[in-house]
Amino acid sequence: MFFRQTSVIVAASMLMLSVTAYGQNITKEQMKGQDEQIQEIKGDVLSISADLNRLEEKLLYPSDTEVSVFVSLAGGETFRLDSVDVLLDNKPVARHIYSFKELEALKKSGVQRIYTGNIRTGDHELQFSYNGKTDSGSDLKKSEHYKVSKGVGPKIVEVSLAAQNITFKDR
Repeated sequence: MFFRQTSVIVAASMLMLSVTAYGQNITKEQMKGQDEQIQEIKGDVLSISADLNRLEEKLLYPSDTEVSVFVSLAGGETFRLDSVDVLLDNKPVARHIYSFKELEALKKSGVQRIYTGNIRTGDHELQFSYNGKTDSGSDLKKSEHYKVSKGVGPKIVEVSLAAQNITFKDR
């Protein structure tokens, strides 16, 4: 009987050791497979997120009613832009105060989308104003009105800022 119990204990121990060793091999292989699966899932999630962002934009801003306003600095301008205000049909739609990094980006020919919204077809009044400082340190305030003629399809208005004037371009 003792021999039988010892045999069972030895057999059970050997079985447990072999299962443990076998489990470690599977775990390493599974880990590699799981890492690959995780990377694949991350890629899928990023792709789905980009698709959802595009769909959300299409739902919020259908191309028939969409209007976007972009801001840029005229080439060679050195004044410091502090803030901009955008009114559409006498309603405030955007206000932005510029950080140093944003201003540097604009000076390097950057363009900022300041507003995207929905409007009906027809004529609308866009009022754009900005505050800043000249190189000599004096205050700079400019304001201009522009008639936006919205047709079918998206409308883009680029506002180019200079120390002396504001220029509007339809795209």
